[in-house]
Amino acid sequence: MKIIVPMAGMGKRMRPHTLTIPKPLIPVGGKPIVQKIIEDLEEVCGEGITEVAYIIHRSFGAAVEQKLKDVAAKLGAKGTIYYQDEALGTAHAIMCAKESLEGNTLVVFADTLFKAGFKLDRNKDGIIWVQKVEDPKPFGVVKVDANNVITDFVEKPQEFVSDLAIIGIYYFKDGAYLRSELQYLLDNNIREKGEYQLTNALENMKQKGYKFEPGKVTEWLDCGNKNSTVYTNSRILSFMLDAKEKMVEADLVNENSTIIQPSFIGKNVKIIRSIVGPYASIGEGTIIENSVVGNCIIQNNTKIKNAVIENAMIGSYVEFTGEAKDLSVGDYSTFV
Repeated sequence: MKIIVPMAGMGKRMRPHTLTIPKPLIPVGGKPIVQKIIEDLEEVCGEGITEVAYIIHRSFGAAVEQKLKDVAAKLGAKGTIYYQDEALGTAHAIMCAKESLEGNTLVVFADTLFKAGFKLDRNKDGIIWVQKVEDPKPFGVVKVDANNVITDFVEKPQEFVSDLAIIGIYYFKDGAYLRSELQYLLDNNIREKGEYQLTNALENMKQKGYKFEPGKVTEWLDCGNKNSTVYTNSRILSFMLDAKEKMVEADLVNENSTIIQPSFIGKNVKIIRSIVGPYASIGEGTIIENSVVGNCIIQNNTKIKNAVIENAMIGSYVEFTGEAKDLSVGDYSTFV
């Protein structure tokens, strides 16, 4: 099984947090978003992930590339880096990794997490993950027939045609066939609104008899902006608690403080005369003193003192002293 991860976007809606790292490396529940996605896919797919191919922007740099390769290595898979230097659509992004498009293939766009209660049937031609939504207008949706086979792909319908929104995860039994259909779009300059779109290739494959079925998830979690990412972090922490996963590292220095679960505490953290949680993710090397911190993501090597913080994202190497709520603070910032 190959996993293709297009993630070359600059994550502008998540600034200032994406000024120093790409959005898929922002942590939720103590792990980068992209790592959580791949681990969840491994659970759905079972064993046999051989390669994780990342499509990134060249400007991300060597350190980010190594982190991505390390994520793949933790699953026993090869990590491969490809570049997309110009945003020309989803089909173009996937084709940047055309050398890896063969055999059983998963394509996952790295800004959405999910919870699913099923195992992938690799004998299916194709599976497109969907979730029911109240308002389908902002999404691409699918229509299905009585046999649960997808009959139509509709992009952002203004009139109701379906409430099954595509969440950005696709399975293809034959990655080489997908590659050939994507290549057809590029060779013939077939674009929608100036870009090469995956849905055009899906439609062509469907017309030629390739059967796509929906894979329904029990929960779809977005990481598109600060508030949605903080909410997603809270849900991931709840899942971790239910699964009895390790939430607090053993080397925590706790001085007269209370930790309210679910919360994640990374390595080498000091919490002094403070209340942390619920729904707090605290990165390694962070110090929290005389503060109340909940429903937030605080990254690595940050110092928080004399603060009341909630609904917040705070980056790495931040120094924050004072009282504030609903924060969004990027890396290497100082507030005293």
